[in-house]
Amino acid sequence: MDIIISNASGKPIYEQITDQVKEQIMSGSLIEGEPLPSMRALAQQLRISIITTKRAYEELERDGFIESFTGKGSFVAMKNKELFREESLKQIEYSLSQAAHKAKQCGITVQELSDILRVLYEGDDLL
Repeated sequence: MDIIISNASGKPIYEQITDQVKEQIMSGSLIEGEPLPSMRALAQQLRISIITTKRAYEELERDGFIESFTGKGSFVAMKNKELFREESLKQIEYSLSQAAHKAKQCGITVQELSDILRVLYEGDDLL
């Protein structure tokens, strides 16, 4: 499991960890049932507080991405297709909101933005 912490990022460290673990699970880099490093081992590896890794693991478990078992550790949860779809939709909405904001700043109409999206979605190489 590769995690890179940025002190320059505006995001809290636990959130950087959760975002990167979610991305690795959704991309297939981490597979169902795969064990994760212990909270203590991850804290040592990243040179951060164990409290931070504990919070990240709790968030991941709450969101259904990992499962933790006393005495055994934490593992990538069995894939819940609806959960992954919802997470993907959340990421898409964020990206589209940024695009919409930029379009408004540049005076691009909704129709023009829709046309751009349609071309990109259909894989047309006109852009």
